[in-house]
Amino acid sequence: MSAALEKFCGSVFWNDSYLARPDADLPVCFQQTVLVWIPLGFFWILAPWQLLPMCKSRAKKSSVTKLYIIKQVLAALLVLTAVAGLALAFVDAEQGAVPAVQYTNPSLYIATWMMVLLVQDARRSCLRRDSGVLFCFWTLSLLCGILPFQSLVRRALQEPISDLPRFILFFISYGLQLLLFLVSGLQGTGLQQVSLDFSFFSMVFKGHRKPLEIEDVWELKDKDKTKALYTAFEKNMKTAMQKARAELEKRKRKKRCQEGDPDHGNSMSKAQSQDILVLEEKQPKKKKKKGDNENSGPPKDYPRGWLMKTLGKTFQQNLLLAVAFKVVHDALVFVSPQLLKLLIAFVSDEDAFAWQGYLYAILLFLTAVIQSLCLQQHFSLCFQLGINVRASLIAAIYKKSLTMSGATRKESTVGETVNLMSADAQRFMDLANFIHQLWSSPLQIILSIVFLWGELGPSVLAGIATLLLLLPINAFLVAKAKTIQVSRNMKNKDERMKIMTEILNGIKILKLFAWEPSFEKRVNEIRALELKNLVNFGYLQSVSVFAFTCAPFLVSLASFAVYVLVDENNILDAQKAFTAISLFNVLRFPMATLPMVISALVQTSVSTARLERYLSGEDLDTSAIHHNPIAGSAVRFSEATFAWEQDGNAAIRDVTLDITPGSLVAVVGAVGSGKSSLVSAMLGEMENIKGHINIQGSLAYVPQQAWIQNATLKDNIIFGSEVDEARYQQVLKACALLPDLKLLPAGDQTEIGEKGINLSGGQKQRVSLARAVYSDADIYILDDPLSAVDAHVGKYLFEHVLGPKGLLQNKTRILVTHSISFLPQVDNIVVLAAGAVSEHGSYSTLLANKGAFSQFLNLYGNQEEDVSEENTAGTGNTVGLWQLEWLLSKRSTSSQKKAQEEPPKKLKGQQLIEKEAVETGRVKFSMYLRYLRAVGWCFTFWIVMGYVGQYVAYVGSNLWLSDWTDDSVRYQNQSYPTQLRDLRIGVFGALGLSQAVFLLFATMLTARGAMQASRVMHQQLLSNILRAPMSFFDTTPVGRIINRFAKDIFTVDETIPMSFRSWISCFMAIISTLIVICLATPFFAVVIIPLSIFYYFVLRFYVSTSRQLRRLDSVTRSPIYSHFGETVSGLSVIRAYGHQERFLKQNEITMDINQKSVYSWIISNRWLAIRLEFVGSLVVFFSALLAVIAKGTLEGGIVGLSVSSALNVTQTLNWLVRSSSELETNIVAVERVHEYVTVKNEAPWVTKKRPPRGWPSRGEIQFIDYKVRYRPELDLVLQGITCNIGSTEKVGVVGRTGAGKSSLTNCLFRVLEAAGGKIIIDDMDIATIGLHDLRNNLTIIPQDPVLFTGTLRMNLDPFDQYSDEEVWKALELAHLKTYVQGLPERLLHHVSEAGENLSVGQRQLVCLARALLRKAKILILDEATAAVDLETDNLIQTTIRSAFADCTVLTIAHRLHTIMDSNRVMVLHAGQIVEFDSPEELLMKQGIFSAMAKDAGITAAETTALQAESCRGRL
Repeated sequence: MSAALEKFCGSVFWNDSYLARPDADLPVCFQQTVLVWIPLGFFWILAPWQLLPMCKSRAKKSSVTKLYIIKQVLAALLVLTAVAGLALAFVDAEQGAVPAVQYTNPSLYIATWMMVLLVQDARRSCLRRDSGVLFCFWTLSLLCGILPFQSLVRRALQEPISDLPRFILFFISYGLQLLLFLVSGLQGTGLQQVSLDFSFFSMVFKGHRKPLEIEDVWELKDKDKTKALYTAFEKNMKTAMQKARAELEKRKRKKRCQEGDPDHGNSMSKAQSQDILVLEEKQPKKKKKKGDNENSGPPKDYPRGWLMKTLGKTFQQNLLLAVAFKVVHDALVFVSPQLLKLLIAFVSDEDAFAWQGYLYAILLFLTAVIQSLCLQQHFSLCFQLGINVRASLIAAIYKKSLTMSGATRKESTVGETVNLMSADAQRFMDLANFIHQLWSSPLQIILSIVFLWGELGPSVLAGIATLLLLLPINAFLVAKAKTIQVSRNMKNKDERMKIMTEILNGIKILKLFAWEPSFEKRVNEIRALELKNLVNFGYLQSVSVFAFTCAPFLVSLASFAVYVLVDENNILDAQKAFTAISLFNVLRFPMATLPMVISALVQTSVSTARLERYLSGEDLDTSAIHHNPIAGSAVRFSEATFAWEQDGNAAIRDVTLDITPGSLVAVVGAVGSGKSSLVSAMLGEMENIKGHINIQGSLAYVPQQAWIQNATLKDNIIFGSEVDEARYQQVLKACALLPDLKLLPAGDQTEIGEKGINLSGGQKQRVSLARAVYSDADIYILDDPLSAVDAHVGKYLFEHVLGPKGLLQNKTRILVTHSISFLPQVDNIVVLAAGAVSEHGSYSTLLANKGAFSQFLNLYGNQEEDVSEENTAGTGNTVGLWQLEWLLSKRSTSSQKKAQEEPPKKLKGQQLIEKEAVETGRVKFSMYLRYLRAVGWCFTFWIVMGYVGQYVAYVGSNLWLSDWTDDSVRYQNQSYPTQLRDLRIGVFGALGLSQAVFLLFATMLTARGAMQASRVMHQQLLSNILRAPMSFFDTTPVGRIINRFAKDIFTVDETIPMSFRSWISCFMAIISTLIVICLATPFFAVVIIPLSIFYYFVLRFYVSTSRQLRRLDSVTRSPIYSHFGETVSGLSVIRAYGHQERFLKQNEITMDINQKSVYSWIISNRWLAIRLEFVGSLVVFFSALLAVIAKGTLEGGIVGLSVSSALNVTQTLNWLVRSSSELETNIVAVERVHEYVTVKNEAPWVTKKRPPRGWPSRGEIQFIDYKVRYRPELDLVLQGITCNIGSTEKVGVVGRTGAGKSSLTNCLFRVLEAAGGKIIIDDMDIATIGLHDLRNNLTIIPQDPVLFTGTLRMNLDPFDQYSDEEVWKALELAHLKTYVQGLPERLLHHVSEAGENLSVGQRQLVCLARALLRKAKILILDEATAAVDLETDNLIQTTIRSAFADCTVLTIAHRLHTIMDSNRVMVLHAGQIVEFDSPEELLMKQGIFSAMAKDAGITAAETTALQAESCRGRL
């Protein structure tokens, strides 16, 4: 081979003597062949693929840029140099024979440079302009060119140049290649690092100058967008899930065979046996609710093991690439210790040539640089994998929530589902970052052992034995920690979040009933358990950290001790010791990460199970809803029987109905008779038992409790349809929303808070109705939309929207209603009783039938005839009154309108929800202090001292070892004294052990201190949030507050302590390493200064950008959860309108915004890491270089110590910045929690001035010129009210929506504080006493009946103040006793989230029972009868009349009937009292009230009758 090459070059190819001299050089032939062919070979293998875009794409090429022209010109010049080289060969050939190489190389180069021209042109068709292959080629070519470069220069300096033309051509060519390399680098290259470099630097620079906004962040590539990721994921998920379901069936069959009961062998049909199975599965759930032993009965089985497979298949390309980079990195890791060995040998050898030392130093540097490039590329891929997995999972959870069946939905509450999104998907993301350690760690461990065996021989086994002994200890600790973390802590966290969500959703009730302390206590009890587990978890962790720190040291101690003791002749020299130590250091990382990855894997397996169970849950089965065209039928029920759960009791039975197109059908019945269930069945939300429903055409649905999105009013109505301004205005007018728009600060552009918080009940309901009307569907399902609006508005809506002459007159309308006044005008009435249709037909038919319906009417409807007459004869009149009403409202708003027309800028009240504050700039140092203060200063001091002790011992043991290895030189040819040997081993051991003990001390204290801090911060946050005024909750979305309690508290609990620990140990490690290097080569101190300056600047630049990006991440994350929570609560509406796709899209957009910021953050980390590892590589280079320069004066031991410490510093430098920025990012949680700890509180709960016992004894209320506004920047809502309400007087409050009725109750409870004037109750100014003293002594039956998760008893009496007898008495008065007695658990009946397992009417009765239990002297009824049918309404009214006869009662009513028997009626209008007198007087006086009464069909005669009746009732 070499002979052939020598002939080819015409000179010697290889001779060792070339290197064995001080001015070593490589033979010319070697330079002309090997060094030329390596880069060219690389290029020709990969370049042809770069031409593919030219072949396949007709894609248009991007425009010609200056850079492109420069690159093509440079490449063309290279072609010319090659041509010149070839020409030279021909010229020389004329003078004599020229070796073949002179022809072949230029020819090869001509072909190569032509190819380069082509590749650069081809890249114009690509998105990425520059080719990674070219960049690597230039790098390789320049590196190989260095050797001929230096030998040509050296030769030129020694003697005159023999071949001047070739000499010049070589340098021209080298210069051009260098230029091309630089230009490539400028434009960005294949190794993303450099590509992102410049563009990223611009972002970093921007981030350093000013806080980054989401607009500054790069857009995602299409393949990284949620939609693309999820599409791939879903495809794989379907196939994997099918297999898993088949497995599940097998498991079930096997189980059945094993149980193999002779009784139910084959006697049952398949369906029955499945039912039995379902029954078996359902049992444990009921038990669980009681909180008995959790393990009673097997949990429900579900398809398993498909999630990991799906993820693996979806992201396989990423996984394989990452593996490739990791393999290269792992191989290089082992090159450094070998180079170190050579370097120590070089220092110890007097006769070695200097160039060898420099070569080793350079090689060490290069190895480090390439290693860091590969590692960062690998990490970049891993992190991308992480965010892509998270995105796919969140998208999957979201999509699943849209298609979930009712039964599956009940299994997990909104809180738990949000937790799946936040915690569990995050777990996967964290695992993905280190998943490759699973194979890489064992690989590194095996290689280390192989190399160590080479150094120390069999004595390595002692070290390995030590390692193996430590493994089971660790495994045990990990398993123990897992049980704490998972089984207990996740449960507690879920439980706590569930209660918090409820507290925040029902905060108004808590405030009105003064129940905050009870709930605070509940949360704190759960929190205490959580913290107890946390501190135990912390202790376990510190023991395992201790075992880990001991590991490398015990291993080296064992190995060295055995090595020295086994054989007299084994003397530990520097080469052996320090090569071994660097290999042990290599061992440290995989040994440390492996258990971490395994425990992360274990935690993820819990999340996997949770996600698999959720994602494989039953989907909504709408097969019972048919869409067949049947002439003359819009909706047809055929023997439809539906239940809420697959095997539950049927909620509607054997319903057979036919509804003709264009008819108006009313559905009536008592509370709990199945009206809402009938609606849900039509929407496909229920489980079908038998029969089916046929629906023709599109649906629109108005739920009983309006669902309003956090968007503008207009968006709520248009709800994703096309905008048609004319129709929109028509709808607004028909739904009586125009007057409200005038009252809203920005008209229909006003932003509506979460759950419609800044609209009154009536307005919400009308918006919900308007949404349905605007959607222009074929069939309208209206679940009691008129209950929450005033009587006259109800009438107007009926006339203009629902009735025979309304906007929807040609549509099919199914109206569930409690109001009998409209029944005469409907086409058909369906009467429900106990879930079955008891009778149906037109109004007159039913009256004639003399069935239940006609009796019911006779009971309540003696006014019906008047109403029907009224309806035929008096329509003109009502319209007249309406106009009067309108005018009145216009007059009050016209002044506001003028005020509004002037400023065109955004009005102050328009934006309700404040944009979430993104703190910008550096995290204030005070936040760190605040956290440390929460930990406790004493703790902090001792923790730091522990770490200092650990590192002092560490440096000591290293110096001792270095000294020990120099013994090999001192006792070179004599026997080694045994007592010295034992001393060496003993001291080394003692120092190592003290290291570990100090660390154990420090970590134990950290765990303790962290728990202390967590407790303090959560306590402050919770108590402050509960004391925040209502206005805070109106302007802050619940999701945002929940985020503080979930993500931020989690960070304070678990992430910050970890970050603090890793930061302090990194910091100490770096300081100790630098000290060691400076002790070896004092000159190194000079190098430290520029390096630290560079390091500091990179840090400053990077951290500010990274911090902004992290903040953007957390701020763009809350909308994902808010949107999700909103979706889940409005599911039935979204499904009814068929808008699932739109919401999916919205979720994708929200996700992508978040992905964008996380993605940029990942890139910024990599950008930084490359630069920092470069600093590390320089540290290695200089420590080696200085050792080479100071060769004669140094011992091998100290050089070994210095360089092996330096090799260790690269990673540590990187981690220091990572942990600083991590710490800074996480401390943001303290900042965010603090933000809510400093929210302004409402008035104190209890003040020094306390009301006397039994206050208010009389119940007299005086308003004295009382004014109030909702927020400081808004107008007054009540404009100076003055009135007296006597003891035990019954007062009705009426008025149009927005007149200030609800504000009145808010004032009595001081939910709103006065802007002027005062309220006096029983001679006591309510502003002077504590809020709880006030609220505990008033009672309210609120508008929306809010219930909490827990027992029924807890909902009635959270403080356990009353005996069971009293509670039963209250239930009896509230007409719930029989219902509760029928429940299996009676008072301990479990109420599900928001009381969903009770009907709205029953919830209202529970609220009544609450009030009866309180029995205060003053009762306020806020539209309490809105969602109740007439019968229940009547029950409530009678109860209130009898039970509260000796109390003062204020009733805010929509139905005038309910207040006709009051002593006086207060008519409010635009925040003022316009009429206040007895109902009879007001009816005589032709004012607003009489107009409203006429609308509701009430005459003076009736009121007297009603009053007489009520007097009888009271007597």
